[in-house]
Order: sequence, then C-alpha cells, then structure tokens
Amino acid sequence: MSKNENKVGCALIAVLLLGWTISARAEDTIEEAWNAHFQATYIWQKKPSFSAAYNGTNSLSPFTEKSYSFSSTAAFGWRPWAGGELYVNPELVQGVPLSGLTGLGGMTNGEQQKTGGPNPTFYRARLFLRQTWGLGGEKEAVETDVNQLAGMVEKRRVVVTVGNLAVTDIFDANEFAHDARTQFMNWALLAHGAYDFAADARGYTWGGSVEYFYDDWVLRAGRFLQPAVSNGLPLDKHVFEHYGDQIELEHAHTVGEQAGKLRVLAFRNKAKMGSFRDALAEARSHGGIPDVSRVRSERTKIGFGISAEQNLTSDIGVFARGSWNDGASETYAFTEIERSISTGAVLKGDLWSRGDDAIGIALVRNGLSSAHRDYLAAGGHGAFIGDGQLNYRPESIVEAYYSAKVAKAAWVTLDYQRIANPAYNRDRGPVTVGSIRLHAQY
Repeated sequence: MSKNENKVGCALIAVLLLGWTISARAEDTIEEAWNAHFQATYIWQKKPSFSAAYNGTNSLSPFTEKSYSFSSTAAFGWRPWAGGELYVNPELVQGVPLSGLTGLGGMTNGEQQKTGGPNPTFYRARLFLRQTWGLGGEKEAVETDVNQLAGMVEKRRVVVTVGNLAVTDIFDANEFAHDARTQFMNWALLAHGAYDFAADARGYTWGGSVEYFYDDWVLRAGRFLQPAVSNGLPLDKHVFEHYGDQIELEHAHTVGEQAGKLRVLAFRNKAKMGSFRDALAEARSHGGIPDVSRVRSERTKIGFGISAEQNLTSDIGVFARGSWNDGASETYAFTEIERSISTGAVLKGDLWSRGDDAIGIALVRNGLSSAHRDYLAAGGHGAFIGDGQLNYRPESIVEAYYSAKVAKAAWVTLDYQRIANPAYNRDRGPVTVGSIRLHAQY
C-alpha cells in the first residue's frame, strides 16, 4: 500500500473518532438550533484487461488497472433565525481514477472528481443559506441529517436556497440512486445521465433556487453558474450571459399505501460551447481531425428528464429514469451522455434480519446524438471519450452492490459493474469493474 493510501486510512480513523465525539455532544432535538455531521468514504476499484481493437486519446486502458478515491466531509448547520438555515461543508479529497478518468460515458466511481489527484486537497464544498416561509396546511417532521436541521415544517411553504452547493442537492433527488457514498457508484445512476447540470470540475457551483411546496406537489426552479471553460474548475461569474437553468415538477403519491414520487425536469444551458457539426465542417475545410475547442461560440443546450421511484413494500423500492439532451454541442459540466434510460431496485436488509444492510441492482443504457457519433467516428475526442474511431453501439451498464453495516455508523460495500461497449464502441470491451467501499457517517 502506498504512503498516500496509508494517509487515507489514518484520515478515515480520525473522522470516525471525531464523529463519535460530536454525535455524543449534539443529540437530536425537536427543533435543532444547530447540528454537525461527518462522513468519510474510501472506494477501491480494479478492472482486469479487456479486448480492444484500437486505442485513442481518451480511451479506457485495455490493461489491468487499480484506482481509489477518498473523501471526508464535515457538514455544519445553524439556525440563525426562524425559518433560516445556514450550512457550510469543508471537504477533503484525494484519489487516482481509472485511465485518468477517460474512456466511459458512465464513469464507474461517482466520488472521482475531474481535478482529483494523489495528494489530499482541502476546500469548501458548500456554503449556502436556506430560508423557509410557511403558507399554512398540515405540518410534517424533518429529521436531522446532513445539511438538514430537525424540526417541523408546513406542507405548504416556499423555500429559497442561495449560495455555493451542488445542483443535484436540490434537483433530481431520487431516493434510491443519488449518492455514490452509500448507493450505486456509476455516474449514470447519480442523476439523469443526459442532465448536463452546471458545476465546476469538483461538482459544485454558485446559484439559487426557489421551491414551492403545496401538499403533495413541489415546483422548483433554479439558475446556477457554469464553469468558465468546458469541465473546468473556475466558474463564469457572468450569470446573465452564461448559466444553467432548470425547472422540475414533483408529485408524491401512494400506491397500495406505499410511498412513491414522480418528477419531470427540463434544463437549458447557455455557454461558449463547441458544436460537433461545426467541428466536422472546420476539419473538412482545413484538414486534420475535428476539434470542438476550435469552434466554440455562444450556444444553448436543452434537455429533459423523467424520474420515478416507488416503494413496493417497506423493504423493496424500485426506480426508473429517462433523459435526453439535444447533443448538438460538447458536454460542458457533467459527462458524455445524451440519451439515457435506467432502472433498478433496492432491497433493505430487514428481509434477512439485517435491517441496516441493503442490496441494489440497476441497468443503464446510454446513447449519443448522431452529430456526436459522426464527430467521434472522424477521430474527434471530448472531455472524456474518443477512441480515434467508432463502431457505434449504445453503452450498457449493469451494477449490483451489497452494503453491510459493520459498526455503529460504518458500512462496507461490495460492488460489481459490467459495461458493454465502453464509450459507445462495439470494438472495445466489455469491461468488468469490482469495487470495495468503506463508509462512515455520523
């Protein structure tokens, strides 16, 4: 084990001890004035060699590889006045991705960042204010959680959130497939695969949202800063020129006394993006391979997603997502997926007398627009994929995991992923990735 990986182990132990100390001091109350939560997650992955007819600039390596990631986050919440909540999340990360984080549409580790590296990096992940105004109606309990203070809220209310956070903290919050630290790990299962949501290279941004809760309905909308360049770390502060807008309608329901939710989301991104068709035309005129970075201009990308989650029993839940974006221009902030469908199920351990364990299984099918396919077939590459040529087929993913609770607030997860046609290329793969995840949370 390397020195850096030994440092990861020490950091995980430190977070465990700190979590026990804080959890003993800040117990839940009817209405919390403050809280403190901590998490640490270590993911180790390995893939064996696989068949590949050729390799390009952004190909997944066909040779055996290992990778790891580590994150540690503190989440502090404070209620400065009635209805107000202030949160800050300092975070530390380090890791080494498979193939430099290239070669797949659905990357295998949702904890890997685009700026990740083997040296620990400390930064502020979130700093945001949430304000709630009650509008009447029945009240419901809110439990203490990460970035959530315990208390009672009215079922009819308006919530405004502003500051530094992740778009997916608010939008597309599927109960069963949303968090790589505790659930599925593949990027295509963290959110709508084709949802190119605004974010810096770490997955965070600045902006604001408004949510209107009316009994079983929620309507939310938000605008957030885009990165200054495609998949970059600095953010573009010209929020009226370059931005990511989204709107989502959610409805909660019961079927056979079991809870479920339906969501419909639409998004629009405005930024300087390179068009695949423009890149192909430029290459025909000047020679060489097409390159979207040479033809960037003011462009708009639109897309939508539909999401459903449903408990079948108190121990079994299922979900499904479908998403699409226009695929005319390069991926700007998420991953190279332009059509995606996914479905899966999660079984809680009560079924076999281990209530805090869980089994999950999911299927994903990702696709590209015709313009993006032509661009890759001509030798072009994007932020994550580009094999030099392309024998197009949709990228198909199977992921299954078993999460076992091994201590008061610690879990070990075994995860398996099988990916056919990596980076949408029938001439490469399939690829198998095995993972071990250690997670502690207080």
